[in-house]
Amino acid sequence: MIIDAHVRLGRGREVVLERDDLLSSMDRLGIDRALVAPDERCIAVDNREGNERVVAAARASEGRLIPYAVANPWRGAAAVDELRRARDAGARALCVDSVLQGFDLLDGLLDPLIELAGDEGWFVYVRTGTPPNALPLPLASLARRFPEVPFVMGRSGATDFWIDAAPALRYAPNLYGDTCYAPWDTVLSALAEDSGIGASRLVFSTDAPYTVPEAELRRVTEWPISAAERAEVLGNVVARLLG
Repeated sequence: MIIDAHVRLGRGREVVLERDDLLSSMDRLGIDRALVAPDERCIAVDNREGNERVVAAARASEGRLIPYAVANPWRGAAAVDELRRARDAGARALCVDSVLQGFDLLDGLLDPLIELAGDEGWFVYVRTGTPPNALPLPLASLARRFPEVPFVMGRSGATDFWIDAAPALRYAPNLYGDTCYAPWDTVLSALAEDSGIGASRLVFSTDAPYTVPEAELRRVTEWPISAAERAEVLGNVVARLLG
């Protein structure tokens, strides 16, 4: 089974991806399921609109799309309430973008949302790669504060902060790397061959619509690793995170 661990549905500032186009792309590439988050505006501001859109898309996909929930932590208790509402509608994980939402990963603002994710058995996807407030090592420090909650390091620090991905993954055993953008012959191979990390700590994502999904899938299918390791990366790891 191939599971895409992160896609954004809707219209961003420079990109757009709608449900039918995503499903068509998945059919063409043989991707069985995808976790879907709302677009940039809805991650930052219109959380309810975004959550309702991805939940509706998931319901119409016959189980192929799995919705993330989003809530801007600046909204305090209202953000937690929005996550509960999204949970009741079918959301299965929490998606965070501290750049779009305007906070530092270590300032405590996100803690109530992570606590809810822990209570629900959700993993937390956090986009990284943008300084100063969305970087691998601060995320690893955050993950160590919540050792029972799995975190996915979205984009694995791509591109300027790939160098921090391995130290971050070694520092926080509940942190998982993301394959998108990362060349297999350098970044991914170094992570998989690291005795403190390995392929079972990596998840495949296309990060569509910001990438070419064919290229993102090809980098994993052409990566010279064992069949068992490839199965872990392409779907087994994120399937376990979803329970």
